[in-house]
Amino acid sequence: MSAEHLDRDVQFRGLSAEQRELLMIQVAKRYYELDMTMGDLAKELGLTRWQASRLLSDARESGIVRIEIVPRAPRSPELESRLQRRFGLKDAVVVPQSPEDDDALLLDSVAQAAARLIAGLGKVPLIGVSWGRTMSAVARRLPPFWNEGVEVVLLNGAMNIRSPSTRTNNTAELFARAANGMATLLPVPAILGHAATRLALEQDPTIAGVLALGRRAPVICFGMGAVAPDSVLVQSGFVSEAEQARLRAKGAVGDILSRYIDAQGAIVDPELDARTIGLDLRFCAEREFSIGVAAGRAKHAIALACLRAGYLNVLVTDEETALFLLDETHRG
Repeated sequence: MSAEHLDRDVQFRGLSAEQRELLMIQVAKRYYELDMTMGDLAKELGLTRWQASRLLSDARESGIVRIEIVPRAPRSPELESRLQRRFGLKDAVVVPQSPEDDDALLLDSVAQAAARLIAGLGKVPLIGVSWGRTMSAVARRLPPFWNEGVEVVLLNGAMNIRSPSTRTNNTAELFARAANGMATLLPVPAILGHAATRLALEQDPTIAGVLALGRRAPVICFGMGAVAPDSVLVQSGFVSEAEQARLRAKGAVGDILSRYIDAQGAIVDPELDARTIGLDLRFCAEREFSIGVAAGRAKHAIALACLRAGYLNVLVTDEETALFLLDETHRG
């Protein structure tokens, strides 16, 4: 360190609390209001760059400088930060809501937020998606050419037994179409009648190739299904209402990728799971971005289960769901 810098450091350390505060204000004004570089403002005030940086940091910590995040899209940054800290997430998006919001409006708001997040990831060559009402809503909110040329692979079987009033199994096609990309489908039922049939299908080179592609996807995005009569798995004919009642009695709180889990994220019925075709849940945590999307009170329990099990590292949800997840009574 030069003699000049040593002299400056001695003077800096000898400042009174009042002098230091006044200097913090001068540094902050030049940096935030006058857009001066750290080097220029340090030179003007007779400081080293390290001293100027330290004063700016102290100004933020003491409350002299307050940085407010004001997103242009409706967001709740404070709740997002709490979710990230609580569950160790890479990111969280929380959409504010009002008492007047009905389920359809809430789903659309959360879907828009998820679509913006996905489009903002940049150039991702391969993305895996599930199907269902939530993911269909996300797909319809993606901006044109959001990731031009992307390959989108379906992560779970989607060939319906019954056709519900609203088509929800063409998510991969919708994602790819919006990006002028290509969809790789999994043209088999989500749940089969026998485990042996699933094993045989998974040995077919075509099906095996699609499943392997899904395991390689660096980014996956999935919705979360509730244990309810309007579940897409029930409406599509994969699970009867009686079977769903039995699953609920065994502790099921919902499904992801067509797999029913309990409050801790464990598979509730191994026999049913052995008949289910799709990405194994243990691969979810290994993705660079594993994005879960949940909207509405019916998704509270399944969202909490997914967070507890670590199946996702990015959550997109609504304000009420976020507050439920952060409730201290749900720790453990």
